[in-house]
Amino acid sequence: QVQLVESGGGLVQPGGSLNLSCTASGSDPRLNVRAWYRQAEGGQRDWVALLTRGNTPNYADSVKGRFTISSDNAKNTIYLQMNSLKPEDTAVYYCYYRGRDTYWGSGTRVTVSP
Repeated sequence: QVQLVESGGGLVQPGGSLNLSCTASGSDPRLNVRAWYRQAEGGQRDWVALLTRGNTPNYADSVKGRFTISSDNAKNTIYLQMNSLKPEDTAVYYCYYRGRDTYWGSGTRVTVSP
């Protein structure tokens, strides 16, 4: 089993930056994907960024060039560095692992507002 805990959300002005963290406890022998999703109020939960098993990053078009996903395997942690934030980035951000099972964190809220 895997348990995920996110941190780093908060209030930031447009153009600002935040760095989200997701720390995992436990393990899954079939772990394949680590990712970030987000869900705006009244919206669906959308994929934002992911890391493959080989740590190859992929991004949604809406965040490409502004967000960076990375990992620190020694700390069992993935990160989402968010730069040039826009009001439309306002959402609850969720950490996601896929292996034999699917695992979700409880989310961390990001608000981008003047």
